Amino acid sequence: MDRIRDLASQKAAVIFTKSSCCMCHSTKALFYDLGASPAIHELDQDENGREMELALRVLGCNPIVPSVFIGGQFVGSTKDVISLHVDGSLKKMLINAKAIWF
Repeated sequence: MDRIRDLASQKAAVIFTKSSCCMCHSTKALFYDLGASPAIHELDQDENGREMELALRVLGCNPIVPSVFIGGQFVGSTKDVISLHVDGSLKKMLINAKAIWF
């Protein structure tokens, strides 16, 4: 769990994903379209991926991927991110966390 918290706070936007997950790809694409360059942690490519999946589940991430953190805080998965994007909150959160500048 400490590794997740450390990784989630190392950059303004962090996404834990799996390389084969289409929703993970869509979430990453949205962040790139907004001008953010999030840290991406592919759990299926990391030797500690299984351990990190368990830690994400303990933190309340359901589904486990994608798990999005902004400013070190857990935001949610794809449905949460899309909801925030639709109501305009996602861009504000990214600006406040200094993940994008406007």
